[in-house]
Amino acid sequence: MRIYVYGKEHDTGDQFEDYLDPAKTAVISIDLHRGHLDESPDCPCPAPRARAIVKPVDAFHEKARALGIPIIHVRSVLRKGGADDINGIPAAWRRTFPLHVGPIPGSDQHAIEGSKWTEFVTKVEADDLIVETKRRLSAFYPTDLDFLLRNMRVETVVFDGGFTDCCVLNSSFDANNRNYRVIVARDLVAGTDDNLEAAALAMVSLHLGLVTDSADLLAEWQRRKAGKNAA
Repeated sequence: MRIYVYGKEHDTGDQFEDYLDPAKTAVISIDLHRGHLDESPDCPCPAPRARAIVKPVDAFHEKARALGIPIIHVRSVLRKGGADDINGIPAAWRRTFPLHVGPIPGSDQHAIEGSKWTEFVTKVEADDLIVETKRRLSAFYPTDLDFLLRNMRVETVVFDGGFTDCCVLNSSFDANNRNYRVIVARDLVAGTDDNLEAAALAMVSLHLGLVTDSADLLAEWQRRKAGKNAA
């Protein structure tokens, strides 16, 4: 399968066969909700680059479901009143990110439980799973994602969503540290800008797992499914 290591194309040969078993894989889609993707001016934490991946992510998920691969949607959800963020010890991004992008007027409303900002923009089907206690940057913190994956006997996680250089990267580190095999679909993630996207994917490719295109990954899964059925 074709992968990208520090931005350069490589062929894995049979080096990563253990990463590519669809029966031991789950797709984890991170924070593709209105709080990042809504086009209104009061969007509390806008990620405009990620709007372009919504349709490709939905198409990828549909094909993965057809192969029997579970889709897990993870979203940030914060308690009303802000006890676990703005009225406690605020998440660092609230103070640092505006230094780069300027003031974010609605940021206090980001991810508040029960608000429209936690509504998914991507399609969520009846058999999909949802993890929604993400309070900070990793899909694993402080959620039950690890518990869920281990009970599902998942060994490989495939990440899509946003931000590449923030939540996807943090989740990849946490997944690797928990000994999951990590794959990032580089065409289905979006970050702050081209430079940080490239840097995040380079770090994943050198230290955490595989960076590939979703079409190549689907082709590998389909080949393995076809081979198993033929046998």
